[in-house]
Amino acid sequence: MEYTSKLVGQAVEEISKLPGIGKKSALRLVMHLLKQPKEHTELLTVSLNELRAGIKYCGTCHIISDSSDCTCKTMSVDPSIICVVEETPDVLAIRNTGQYNGMFHVLGGRISPIDGIGPDEIAISSLIKRIESSAGEVKEVVLALSGTLEGDTTAFYLTRQLEALNILVTSITRGIPVGGELEYADEVTLGRSILTRSQVKTY
Repeated sequence: MEYTSKLVGQAVEEISKLPGIGKKSALRLVMHLLKQPKEHTELLTVSLNELRAGIKYCGTCHIISDSSDCTCKTMSVDPSIICVVEETPDVLAIRNTGQYNGMFHVLGGRISPIDGIGPDEIAISSLIKRIESSAGEVKEVVLALSGTLEGDTTAFYLTRQLEALNILVTSITRGIPVGGELEYADEVTLGRSILTRSQVKTY
């Protein structure tokens, strides 16, 4: 795609790197920004810079937050359950169902050998340490991972790792379509999947 301005081309290239944004959509966004008052664009720039500089990840549950304090502790009333998800938007999706009141643990991704992502690249070891250091307080781990091959691989690996800890490992039921991402599921379907979760077995 050719542009009449090198600056427009550079902006389009950067915006099109965002997920779900192609070159044409990026160009429309660039043209929209150019039509807005200058201060609007400056506010967007400041907001993005502050986001990158100020955002933090909880050292316990790895939820994105404004502080390093554990966010999910303030949201939870049941510390005996940990729901394991891939990313922070999944936490928000599950919280919005109103059907879960336990703790969370964000892996920060899923095992994907094709992409070079192994168990050491996501927050699995910190989950194990978290459960071990709870002195038996954690009784159940709910696996709320996407219904993809990578999600299933991650769930299987986690189940094998958790077997030695002698706690109940459950998984949300398949109200979530195969290949589907959790954050895009409707709240009713997701809520029912949590309520009807089933025990995970490796045999």
